[in-house]
Amino acid sequence: MSGGGALESDAIELLRALIREACVNDGRPESGQEIRSVRVLQRFLAPAVATGRLETQVLESAPGRASLVARVRGTDPDAPSLGLLGHLDVVPVDPEGWTRNPFGGELVDGEVWGRGAVDMLYLTAAFATVIRELALAPERPRGELVLLAVADEEAGGEYGIHWLAREHPETVRVSEAISESGGMRMGRHVAIEVAEKGSAGRRLVVRGKPGHASIPYGAASASYRVGEVLQRLGEVAPVPQLGELWGAFVDARIDDPVLAQRLRDPVSVDAALPQLGGIAGYAHAVSRVTLSPTVLRAGATHNVIPAVGTIDLDIRTLPGTSDDDVDQLLAAVLGPLAAQVEIQHLRGWAATASSPREPLFAAIERAVGEVAGAPVVPIMAAGGSDARVLRELGIPAYGFGLLAPGWSYERYREGVHGNDERIDVESVALSLAALRLIVRERVG
Repeated sequence: MSGGGALESDAIELLRALIREACVNDGRPESGQEIRSVRVLQRFLAPAVATGRLETQVLESAPGRASLVARVRGTDPDAPSLGLLGHLDVVPVDPEGWTRNPFGGELVDGEVWGRGAVDMLYLTAAFATVIRELALAPERPRGELVLLAVADEEAGGEYGIHWLAREHPETVRVSEAISESGGMRMGRHVAIEVAEKGSAGRRLVVRGKPGHASIPYGAASASYRVGEVLQRLGEVAPVPQLGELWGAFVDARIDDPVLAQRLRDPVSVDAALPQLGGIAGYAHAVSRVTLSPTVLRAGATHNVIPAVGTIDLDIRTLPGTSDDDVDQLLAAVLGPLAAQVEIQHLRGWAATASSPREPLFAAIERAVGEVAGAPVVPIMAAGGSDARVLRELGIPAYGFGLLAPGWSYERYREGVHGNDERIDVESVALSLAALRLIVRERVG
């Protein structure tokens, strides 16, 4: 692979074009319409396709809900097959909260503005740029490089990676993969995601005795029961569980030895969290199972005392946490109220993790060191991504990126799904440079 100046410009222009397609996914089956961004990628990749070195497929799970798979085949069937997993959809915006057009893709003072710039169109653009470069190279690579530019990540992936894995499993057959949720700075370290929490949604159902609201005596409103359960949930919290990645996070981010010692102790960690400033939310999330009430329902009309109330819980689990563990935890948290509450299971998935001792992680580590002169730290993501689907198939997958030194974890979280989302050209260039080294080592 040659110098990267022209490639950086190509990646930036592709990012801007993808932002302008405004593939907003609000969760409805007809939203997203990722076919628009697929067409942008097809035009970008056309020179490589014309050589015969790059094979592409466009697969639609529903009208307009398209994913693109591009593949450069290698010469050695025993060499790695590296997947570059990016998504094309973005979350909705509130235009009133934006300084600039959220779908303008403007390049201003070295920053590209627009919804999806950080999450994760800059990486999808870098992935496409690198696979095009590899396909246009004079010689075929030793291994295989696969771009998976998928639909529907922001709404769970049913029209994207899940559908591909179920209906077209050959498209996701890679031996290792890179995706999003990495690259932010943890002190002097660069964070690379190796795990992400699971989801175990629950609906708590409480029952009362209905009646006419004008004569409440003798009735038992389910609304009061909902309030009692909420109060209990607010007062009793799951205890910290400091897993194997916790110590690496503390070592990378915390310079104060006294504070670091307190954070390593499950007894004192919660008292120490307020001293962490903007990183406290992340530290709290990855050090325990979290329970967040999100949707409350009781009653349908103002003059009827409701007989049933429900509380939907967003529950994020740690690796190794089973469904039975979650139900037992809920019973413990509810305490004396547990016998009055029915627990229903909502959609969920297990936490996933990939070992940081895999060859791909070592290649990421070397590339980040060469480009940025920085060590890496393996972290767990509090949220979810499409990478979990590959991990569930036994494929090592890592959240990648190499953002500029000013990109702390806090800044990254503010950019993802926030107003005025934007990314600097330097971060795109750094990520692209590291990615090219990884591809060269693994498949080149």
